[in-house]
Amino acid sequence: MKFKDAFEILRPINDIMGSLTVIIGILNTRVGINAEIVVFNIILGILTYFFIAGSGMVINDIYDIEIDKINRPERPIPRGSITLKQAKYLFFGYLIIGIIISIIHSFIFELGFLNIILAVFFGFIGWLYAAWGKKSGFFGNIIVSVSFSIGLIYGAVLNNSAVPSYIYFFFLTSFFLLLAREIIKGCEDIEGDKEQDVKTLAIQIGIKKATLISMISALLAILFFILPLFTPIINPLLFLISMICGLVIVIFVIILMLKKNLVKKDFSKISLLLKIGAFLGLIAFILASI
Repeated sequence: MKFKDAFEILRPINDIMGSLTVIIGILNTRVGINAEIVVFNIILGILTYFFIAGSGMVINDIYDIEIDKINRPERPIPRGSITLKQAKYLFFGYLIIGIIISIIHSFIFELGFLNIILAVFFGFIGWLYAAWGKKSGFFGNIIVSVSFSIGLIYGAVLNNSAVPSYIYFFFLTSFFLLLAREIIKGCEDIEGDKEQDVKTLAIQIGIKKATLISMISALLAILFFILPLFTPIINPLLFLISMICGLVIVIFVIILMLKKNLVKKDFSKISLLLKIGAFLGLIAFILASI
């Protein structure tokens, strides 16, 4: 096993993108915190998220080895660059590194145990998704949505103060928008999921009802996206301006969901637009902290 293989299996781009949520949580709760402490919080917070999220990528590849031999043969395990035994060592190694960093972080800045508990929980749901959640369908969708969004709360607790209401609204916006997208992806991939015995909502209750639940989730995301305006966020004006772009995308998606007899092409378009909406939401969260 080479270093580049051990690094590649982390899927660093995905981990770095996810760590943006930690930065958002820190920046939006930085008022009254020394700038040097904020910088250290960002560095240690990103490292914690990066390694724990990376361990989730590794355990996912371990459980998906047979599927990846067909669908993703270029990945390190199926191509033979990393053995299953080595991958298991990497999973535990990366997970332990992430948790140790969270412990050191807590010790240096006297954060208590909350950040450590969140770090351990993050690692646990990464394993849970790979071992069971992926094939469970809707519960797996929930795990994915929590896993990405939890960084918002993790970043907020690093400033060693009570988590403000708008951070929870940020979390719920991200959670429901990602949940809506995960459900739609189940509608898009229904044929392949049937072959792999994945119990998505689309399979269990039908595409129409699954789309309706996705629509309700998107509407809830809109609700929680608006609510921070009624809280003491740092920059409500920039948040409002940037929020409008995300709202337009999500509202357009909901209109598309109302179309009768949606087909795979429609679900692909909806999934992409929800992804764009989520990205615009992250931008709005960042601008809210300026």
